[in-house]
Parts: sequence; structure tokens; C-alpha cells
Amino acid sequence: MNRALVRWANALPVLILFFSQAVWAQGYVARSLNKPVPGGVAVVALGDFERAPTALYGNKPLLVMQDSDGTWIAVTGIDLKTSPGRKTINVVAGGREFSVDFQVEPKQYKEQHIKLRNQRHVDPDPEQLARFEREYKAQIAAYDSYRPDLPSNVMLDRPVEGGRLSSPFGLRRFFNGQERNPHSGLDFAVPHGTPVKAPADGVVTIVDDYFFNGKTIFLDHGQGLVTMYCHLSAADVQVGQKVKRGQVIGKVGATGRATGPHLHWNVSLNGNRVDPAVFIGAFTP
Repeated sequence: MNRALVRWANALPVLILFFSQAVWAQGYVARSLNKPVPGGVAVVALGDFERAPTALYGNKPLLVMQDSDGTWIAVTGIDLKTSPGRKTINVVAGGREFSVDFQVEPKQYKEQHIKLRNQRHVDPDPEQLARFEREYKAQIAAYDSYRPDLPSNVMLDRPVEGGRLSSPFGLRRFFNGQERNPHSGLDFAVPHGTPVKAPADGVVTIVDDYFFNGKTIFLDHGQGLVTMYCHLSAADVQVGQKVKRGQVIGKVGATGRATGPHLHWNVSLNGNRVDPAVFIGAFTP
């Protein structure tokens, strides 16, 4: 037998031990993310395979990891506009194709009425609308990115310390009496200048100043898990930079469409904006 192959074979059990402990711990924790409602997350068992299967939902690749028992699971984000009922994941594993179903349960979200002093943040002029369109396309491209790296952790750290959770995810929002898109993130009411930290390892994909979102940062954590940080007063990172869990990436502000200093935090999974509360253990049914 080739000597290099022998050395690799001898080292393999140790490598498997360390790798499996990390992945299995992740898989075990991932089970707690299972909140299969519109705007929530579904954790779906795929089966026992020698290699990682590929799973697609809505033609988008899903986050796939091993559970603590060695079987594979898929973690999928569910769009807020999804109707309750049976949904299907398409899987390729072990040389065959098959599908696995999961059930989306109903959930009602509350309303929020906000008074803005700047009417242009309610009814933008044509030039501002064109700017928003450009910014929106850049954000969608960032949300749809997929790196094969497994996230360092799927239960995320809170991006800011202290403060209360103000506007929750999914609120039907009315600005100066006019209904707009539901709230697609989670707001933290914290003082101006509060440090914002990366909730997991990631790569910076956007640092920009947007019409509605103000100063904004995007982090790609791997396998379709993407987070966004809005209304910042400052950004301390650059596009392409790798950041570690707990690293300061910016500071809280009130830029863009904001009535006061706070952090607006988005979590996206396989291109769907989902409730960030799911990932920090603060989800309410």
C-alpha cells in the first residue's frame, strides 16, 4: 500500500473524531431551530448516507449538516409569504434522487404604525426610487449567495449586548398611515454607538449606505446563511474581509429610515428572510 495513503488512513480516525464532534454538535443544536411557519425555519431529516446529500427547496440549495446520530438534516428558511401546507425538498444522495416533505403551520403577525418626519421615506421621488431599485438588486444578490463552507455556529450570538427587542419580525408596517412591506428583521433598541458584533464567522459581502437601510453591512456565514445590519453610524469592516465570531463590525446609529438609534438585524436562509429570533432562542409562536 502507498505510504502516503497509509499515513492518511492512520490519521483519518482522529480527523473524523474532531470533525464529527463539531458537525454533530451543530446538528444537535440545529434541531432547536425547527419553527416551520411562514418566516420561520424547518429542520428536515434526510437519512443516513456516507456522504453529504444535496438538498433543494424552491430550486435553491439548503444548509445540510450531520445530526448527533450521524444522519443528515437540511435546514431551510421559509418565506414570510408562504401559505401553510405541505412543502417538498428535493434530495440527491447515495446515487439517487428523492423528495422529502415537511409541513408549514400557520402564524399570525401583528401590526405596527410608524410616524416619519421625512415623507420621502414613505413616498420616494423617481430618482430615489431608482436608487432603491439598484440597492435592492445588490441586496438580493447577496442574499442568494451560497458558499459551501458550513457555518461556524447555527445558533447565533446576539449582535449587540443589552437592550430590548423592539420591533419584532413579521410586523405589518404602516408608515404615516400607508401600508408597506412587513418588517423583515428584528430591532434591538440600544444606544447610539453600541458595538455590533458578528454572531458567527463570516465574509463581508456588502458595506454601503442605502436610502432606506442607512449604513449597512452584509455577512455571508456559509451555505446560504446571510445576515444584514442596518442603520449603523459606522462600519468597521471592508468588503471581502473575513470576520470571526464576536468581532466588532460596526456601531449602532439611526441612518436611513429610522426614528431613533437602533440595530435592524436580518437573517436570511436559502434566500428567504426569516425571523432572527429563531436563531437566538427568542422565538414566540
